[in-house]
Amino acid sequence: MTAVPKPRRFKVFHSEAARKEAIAGYMFLSPYLVVTAVFTIGVIVFAIYISFTDFNLFTAPKWNHFAHFKSLLTDKRFGRALINVLYYVIIVVTLQTSLALLLAVVLNAPIRFKQFYRTLFYAPSVTSAVVISFIFWWLYLKTGYLNYALSQIWGFFGAEWRAINWLNDPRGLFQLMIEGVSRGAVTIPSSQWYWRGPSITWMAIMAQNIFTTVPTFMIMFLAALQDISPTLYEAAAIDGANKRQQFFRVTVPMLRPVILLVVVLGTIGTWQIFDQVAILTAGGPLDTTLTPVYFIYQEALGLSGPPRMGLASSRAIVLAAIILLFTYVQKRWIEGGTEQY
Repeated sequence: MTAVPKPRRFKVFHSEAARKEAIAGYMFLSPYLVVTAVFTIGVIVFAIYISFTDFNLFTAPKWNHFAHFKSLLTDKRFGRALINVLYYVIIVVTLQTSLALLLAVVLNAPIRFKQFYRTLFYAPSVTSAVVISFIFWWLYLKTGYLNYALSQIWGFFGAEWRAINWLNDPRGLFQLMIEGVSRGAVTIPSSQWYWRGPSITWMAIMAQNIFTTVPTFMIMFLAALQDISPTLYEAAAIDGANKRQQFFRVTVPMLRPVILLVVVLGTIGTWQIFDQVAILTAGGPLDTTLTPVYFIYQEALGLSGPPRMGLASSRAIVLAAIILLFTYVQKRWIEGGTEQY
């Protein structure tokens, strides 16, 4: 008579003590897990659901399949918002990363009052975005301190400065360059707004954002610079490398993982810009500072017409997909070869 083998029982935990320890750990994590499940995962799932419906906040959602996503091709305002923020991403991420690295290198050098300069440069990052926006609004007024300072500088050289309404000037960068070179003979028509480049108002907001984000990334670079072994620079100097060669052949390669982090964080933050636009321009003038997040905010709450929460959710999903695509491409491009560091 053959013995029947006992069925094997699958065990998650190898002992009773391990099971109790895991339960205790999850009990401590349960408040965070519940909040995440309800207010993050739950909200995302609900947003995906209503993106396929006509939901206006007041009546039950009505299923409309892919109508909101099909309308993307004809949604000129959202398309303009994407082009505006693309200019913003390219310019702001490039400048804030470069300036943050430059400041970190300077403050990592043996200079006097180094701690004072670090504190001074980092101060804008600990200030509220709303407060910073109102300060810049004050500076950017047509009768504000920026125009006053520029008029004094121009006056010193015997020229006259024409005051600019920084927060209400839709003229684009490329438009100004072409008109300046051609002395006004060539201009870009308003129907081809996408060739005019970022407006003066949009560049003013870019300057504010760079001013407030560079210090945070500077601290990241500064911490990474202090982890680079001095022996690498000594070996490079023995091989005849000058300071410039040491920077590009030693410093930059060793900072590639941090550069990736800074670029990805900067990209995500710039695609999601909202505060400065909502406070300073509300998307104007002529939609030259309209951004996807502010567009979604307007459509969801009905600030530019009836509330269209379903449409806003579909645009939010598209924006999330664009951000994921950009960060993936950046990761693949910058991360290559960082494993050796």
